[in-house]
Amino acid sequence: MIKTLLHVRMRVSNMAETIRFYTEVIGLTVAEQHQSPRGSKLAFLAVPNSDTLIELCAFSASGPVQVQEDLVHLAFEVESLDQTMATLKAKGIPVTDGPTTTSSGSRFIFIDAPDGYEIELIESANSG
Repeated sequence: MIKTLLHVRMRVSNMAETIRFYTEVIGLTVAEQHQSPRGSKLAFLAVPNSDTLIELCAFSASGPVQVQEDLVHLAFEVESLDQTMATLKAKGIPVTDGPTTTSSGSRFIFIDAPDGYEIELIESANSG
């Protein structure tokens, strides 16, 4: 029945700040931006090596964005966790949890995106 996952939508408070975070810190690119017929500001972010997009939605009429802790996070694979942590430090982005090594040898950290969304960055065991 389902062919593929097209996009995941996240409501955000500040579109410009959030786009800047996902492009400059995470390395995503803006595939499209427009305003919906009901007035939402929308931006679709492309993820390297994936057809799935992340849709950002800013719609102030819905009230403030309140992200519940540990409810949802995005996970991205990185080539080198050590290089990623050095880049994050240089950009002033704190690691909020980790690094943690799994029983399979993979390593991961968490950082926070605007509005409190958690981002998991994973180096798989065979990346090293």
